[in-house]
Amino acid sequence: MEIPPLVEDGTALSAEELRRYSRHLALPDISTKGQERLKKSKVVCIGAGGLGSPVLMYLAAAGIGTLGIVDFDVVDETNLQRQVIHSESEIGKSKAESARNSILEINSFINVVVHNVELSKSNALDILGQYDLIIDGTDNFATRYLINDAAVLLGKPYVWGSIYRFDGQASVFWSDYGPCYRCLHPKPAIDVASCAEAGVLGVLCASIGAIQATEAIKIITGIGTPIVGNLIIYNALNTSFEKIQIKKDPHCVLCSDNPQQVGLLDDYEAFCASTIEDEISVYELKDFIENGRDFLLVDVRQPYEYELVRIPDSHLMPLSSFFEGRALASLPREREIILYCKAGIRSATALDILKSQGYTNVRHVEGGILSWIAHIQPELGAY
Repeated sequence: MEIPPLVEDGTALSAEELRRYSRHLALPDISTKGQERLKKSKVVCIGAGGLGSPVLMYLAAAGIGTLGIVDFDVVDETNLQRQVIHSESEIGKSKAESARNSILEINSFINVVVHNVELSKSNALDILGQYDLIIDGTDNFATRYLINDAAVLLGKPYVWGSIYRFDGQASVFWSDYGPCYRCLHPKPAIDVASCAEAGVLGVLCASIGAIQATEAIKIITGIGTPIVGNLIIYNALNTSFEKIQIKKDPHCVLCSDNPQQVGLLDDYEAFCASTIEDEISVYELKDFIENGRDFLLVDVRQPYEYELVRIPDSHLMPLSSFFEGRALASLPREREIILYCKAGIRSATALDILKSQGYTNVRHVEGGILSWIAHIQPELGAY
């Protein structure tokens, strides 16, 4: 998909900037014109944590003219394992202020705007409306839906990323050219455990954050093919990438031709309250299997994962087959369906897709096969 540069006319570079960005200028795709667009652009990152750290540092080094930081948290010792924009001397201080100090040490030409507040319905449109492009470095569903909704209403590109244990995901949601976040997740299926509860490989933040920063630069300068309409899934343990196409939902409540939602929701926390009726524990699944209950157990992981370890009597239907529609053509509507993946994230996405297509008797396994191994069959061995 060809998308024109987000910033049309750039700002002239000084002699010092010409020297600083010489490696960019040597790239024909970027050259002086592209670097001038970067200088003129205004990018806001919500969250100065695991994902925000590499995003902000690399965009500062790349010469983004104005960087906005939205974060109301303070630096904690446990952050330092992955939030590399902060240092020990900043513990207890504002994350937004700490990030600004680090950015200016990297590039003093950058204009840094600190928003030391919690993003909310009352300020989201005002804050995000000041910028050309929005980057999500948050770790909760409520804020993701808020950011997405504001981005759609403002007509701005939204570069999204997510990390969980050893897995990461990234995409660009831009309703002018493709789907929004609600097209992928019409509603939150589960309340996924936080990094504190589930753990996260620190360096994974750099992998996903680098993808987000790269997409921002591509969109601003108009080079390459942005991942609008695609979901990138990265598994750090197997060093594998999967690229899945996401289609715009013609019935999306927000970005369709006839949207049901025309403004921000009053309460995103309430909207994202856990829908436990869609979940099944591994103990319940074990009882179903032992009692001979009639249901179809579907594994939505990749084939190599299925070969490594699987729950007995499960059928492989990779998540990509749900996006492409192949799974829907073979899944019976009259039979109970239970989905599972590695940790519960991909199965929640598959569940969203099935429910959006009218499936009613479908649930997914909370915690995925990792929970099954931990509590039911430890001899299988985690991966």
